[in-house]
Amino acid sequence: QVDYDVCSNYGNWLYSAGIGNDPRDNRKFNIIKQGLDYDGNGDYVRLWVPELQGIRGADIHSPWALSSAALSQAGVTLGETYPRPVVTAPEWSRHISQRPGGSPHPRGRRGPAQASAQHKDRRIDFYFSRKKDV
Repeated sequence: QVDYDVCSNYGNWLYSAGIGNDPRDNRKFNIIKQGLDYDGNGDYVRLWVPELQGIRGADIHSPWALSSAALSQAGVTLGETYPRPVVTAPEWSRHISQRPGGSPHPRGRRGPAQASAQHKDRRIDFYFSRKKDV
């Protein structure tokens, strides 16, 4: 399938780059969350990044968070067979589990259309208010 909608694609690329028109302050594109939401099992990443094919499931979205044993088992050596991350954004941490092995939460399998239980009661005023602690 080819996805080609010039206006939508350009707008999304600008948004991802942080230079699009956005009413919220300091909004960032969370690549880990997007990966988990739209490629929960990591099949798309595995298709285009063969260096990570040995990593199973959603762990593929954050290989740097895996233990050295898990990386070794997958045939991945950070800095050699796959680069170390240039940056790790603080907001990614909430999508990477602190369990041994570093397996991200399997929320991506739920799909993007279903809201998480903790956010189901949010109303439109949440998205337009300045307070984002929730």
